[in-house]
Amino acid sequence: MQETLTRTKIVAWRNAIFTVFFVLGLGFAAWASRIPAAKVNLGINDFEVGILLFVSGGASLVGLSLAPLMLVRWGARRSLLLALLTFSAGMVIVGFGTDAVPSYALAAVGLGTMGLGMAATDIVMNVEGAAVEQELSRTIMPLFHALFSLGTVAGAGLGIVVTAWGIGVGVHLWTVAAVVAASTVVAVTFVPLRESTDDPVDDDAAPATRRERLRATLAVWREPRIYFIGAIMLGMAFAEGGANDWLPLAVVDGHDGTQAQGAIALTVFSIAMTVVRAIGGPLVDRFGRVWTLRILAITAGAGLILFILAPSFPIALIGVALWGVGASLGFPLGMSAAADDPTKAAASVSAAATIGYVAFLCGPPVLGWISHQIGLLPTLWIIVGLIALSGLASGAAKPIAGSKVGAGHH
Repeated sequence: MQETLTRTKIVAWRNAIFTVFFVLGLGFAAWASRIPAAKVNLGINDFEVGILLFVSGGASLVGLSLAPLMLVRWGARRSLLLALLTFSAGMVIVGFGTDAVPSYALAAVGLGTMGLGMAATDIVMNVEGAAVEQELSRTIMPLFHALFSLGTVAGAGLGIVVTAWGIGVGVHLWTVAAVVAASTVVAVTFVPLRESTDDPVDDDAAPATRRERLRATLAVWREPRIYFIGAIMLGMAFAEGGANDWLPLAVVDGHDGTQAQGAIALTVFSIAMTVVRAIGGPLVDRFGRVWTLRILAITAGAGLILFILAPSFPIALIGVALWGVGASLGFPLGMSAAADDPTKAAASVSAAATIGYVAFLCGPPVLGWISHQIGLLPTLWIIVGLIALSGLASGAAKPIAGSKVGAGHH
């Protein structure tokens, strides 16, 4: 049997997943904000930093693949706990490897552990977010992702403060890891046990159920809809990840701006994304997933083109804002679409997310290599093309029969 979901329990469940999204963003940004300090502590160059990030990315792909199997074996509640505690443990190891006992190898192990835990958490929390969405019968996935964005903003802001105060990388990461772990332990107690995620309520029936879930996990890769949803997410993952990694440098090197202007541009992008994610749910419920994604793809493409061609910094900032608005909902709505069928949500979200995350994780290094050959601003035209691909694939996000969210009402 599964828990009877009262309105109070559903709201508590929603708030628990809000917490998970927020603390994951907080932890991720805590590390990202200290990369320059870690580089100095370890005495490494940009290429060696890139190797560390590649290790994290590779481990993330493993985490994406493991998440559905974790759900099959342990259910949502235990999977969330295991994944986030793994992420926290990785932060602790990174703190030792980049500060307490500087060791490149130990830092790599820590980042691999972080990547593994973060990716697994990402799948499980999106499966849970989609399930909450179906229970509430309204689109709130963008709001979940807004909480992740707010977490990254908080993490980056905290990074600025602790850096200014001269607090070491180790103490910083250990403290944030403790916050993440403690928040997780509390939050997961509000995640209900559900048969659709194979929470182990009846141990006698579990082995047969798990075999069925495993077959379902593999079967989703034969569904064309998953690849089209993956294309939506791939294009928007490039749009978002490309900005996060290359926007400040594009301002400095491409538009001859200052480092401060580069930071301002990234801030504008992040605020634009966060605001639209915070208010995006009602828009989707009004216009539907498909039209929302199409309109935002046009907005993102136009904004990026304006940024590339901008004759001045103020005009470039307008382009950045449009770019951020347009890139805001592709990933969360892709996750929501993949989870339309609750019986296959974990496997479908994992498959679609894997396609999107390949772009998120592998895209920036590839763009970096191409930009080394032709320059950064010309390289951004590749992202314009991928945004167009995302817009063309948007029809795949149409809700399936029985889904309670995403159809819109005109």
